[in-house]
Amino acid sequence: MISVTRLFDFPYYQQEKYSNISDALVTKQNGIWEKTSTQEYIDKANSVSRALLRMGIKKDDKIAIISTNNRTEWHIMDIGVLQTAAQTVPIYPTISEEDYEYILNHSEAMYCFVSDEEVLRKINLIRDKVPHLKEVYSFNTIEGCKNWKELLTLGEDQSNQAEVEERKNNVSPNDLATIIYTSGTTGRPKGVMLSHDNIVSDVLNSASRIPFEAGNSRALSFLPICHIFERMILYLYQYYGVSVYFGEAIDKISDNLKEVKPNVMTAVPRLLEKVYDKIYAKGTELTGIKKSLFFWAIDLGLRYEPYGANGSWYELQLKIARKLIFSKWKDGLGGNLDLMVSGSAALQTRLARVFAAAEIPVMEGYGLTETSPVISVNDLRNKGFKVGTVGKVITNVEVKIAEDGEILCKGPNVMLGYYKDEKLTSEAVIDGYFHTGDIGEIDKEGFLKITDRKKEMFKTSGGKYIAPQIIENTMKQSRFIDQIMVIGDGQKMPAAFIQPSFDFVKEWANIHKLNIGSTNEAIITNEKVIKRIQEEIDLYNEKFGHWEQIKRFELTPEIWSIEGGELTPTLKLKRKIIMDKYKDLFDKIYS
Repeated sequence: MISVTRLFDFPYYQQEKYSNISDALVTKQNGIWEKTSTQEYIDKANSVSRALLRMGIKKDDKIAIISTNNRTEWHIMDIGVLQTAAQTVPIYPTISEEDYEYILNHSEAMYCFVSDEEVLRKINLIRDKVPHLKEVYSFNTIEGCKNWKELLTLGEDQSNQAEVEERKNNVSPNDLATIIYTSGTTGRPKGVMLSHDNIVSDVLNSASRIPFEAGNSRALSFLPICHIFERMILYLYQYYGVSVYFGEAIDKISDNLKEVKPNVMTAVPRLLEKVYDKIYAKGTELTGIKKSLFFWAIDLGLRYEPYGANGSWYELQLKIARKLIFSKWKDGLGGNLDLMVSGSAALQTRLARVFAAAEIPVMEGYGLTETSPVISVNDLRNKGFKVGTVGKVITNVEVKIAEDGEILCKGPNVMLGYYKDEKLTSEAVIDGYFHTGDIGEIDKEGFLKITDRKKEMFKTSGGKYIAPQIIENTMKQSRFIDQIMVIGDGQKMPAAFIQPSFDFVKEWANIHKLNIGSTNEAIITNEKVIKRIQEEIDLYNEKFGHWEQIKRFELTPEIWSIEGGELTPTLKLKRKIIMDKYKDLFDKIYS
């Protein structure tokens, strides 16, 4: 059996263990799901490798890949590049042209593969400022742009396959495999250097936590592949012989779920919040006994504890709720979804409870790009799942809590360092321990709990520490609040900027026959809306100490988004940018 020690070993391992999976990678093209088998995947990757050698690619050259959506071509290119001992530089499609220019220059990428016209347009705007870049290829057919299939054609001649094999054989597990530029909430992106072993070890050490039916499962993939979370999971799918179907776009996920009927998918808390809100909204439209049953089931779900901890009477009621109500939730998500894996931000405990009650458990994990990424993850089996935690630390990885509460991580998954930045590397990795910047604790059962970001905690002028993420996640349980950022560093009290859930606010106004205006600007100045949101703030404030409570807030008319610059590509708040943007509101609150 092939031993997986480098990233390009995964497809060969899959082929040997599960023979030829007909739908190893599946992308929708012109309305049809086009399947690529394991054998085709390997054959095309080898064609790419042979072509790259003919194009003069040498060991340690860099090749950038930028794709708006996850797709089969990305993976063929990934394996094709890595087999030549060159490295891939995956780039977020939604970043600015300035960041494109910076990353392509900083990485010294020789070639760039793009998915579509919009990405190509951005590249063309800065191309004359990127001297190393020899050529740009596109996955889609675009007039005036070279197509990636030219590499498949160039690589048809197998006469230099022996050279490909020699390159592969000379790749060590400890060699650099990829540079991933973290989106960062401040400053220039940092190039995280991950070796083959960093990512391979993380896949193998996480594998036992994910209860796949090996060789007989189907996944839907739509989180950005340029992010290490989804990329590592995709190698894990290959290791387990899981058929991977790539979602078309975030707004098509509902349709794709019904078509693909996956057993597993990854998600971020923001998406799960939206799924839950949609289900909840449908429940409010019911009448009579159906409505009563729906909210009875939700109430049960919000009290869920795993492993029968609530007793036999609760379990009997839950069984009824699952049959009458929750089964319909599962049907709406394709009918076969047994597991969701969540990362990148904290998951609200109510969502962890209600989805687990609905037999669609969300296994929350924790990690960073610098740790390849998984440090810990929940597992429903063997009492390895605990609501409100990010699970137990994975095999062969060590975590310790520093005196100030910071989580430190040591193991084969810790990055090689930041590209071209020894100073930053030496500050982040001390005595082999990566300093995560997150504050947390390990309970007596060995579950890791994240309490906040070290850099995001602040002190009021009264000297009290405020952990904004905990407050924000609690407040976002309100259906009136879409986004919230807690402020107040050095001020006498915490306050908040709030982006209301405009769709829900309109729905609420409609039900109560209130005229609140039609524009976002009108809504945020409406006294009835402000009063109603104040009631929500008052309700959730009760969960906090007096010094932590939100004393004042201001509503913002803009929808916070990646494009607008308020959110990172992994949907975290860009706090400095939001603070700068709403400086007038800050002055209004604290003047």
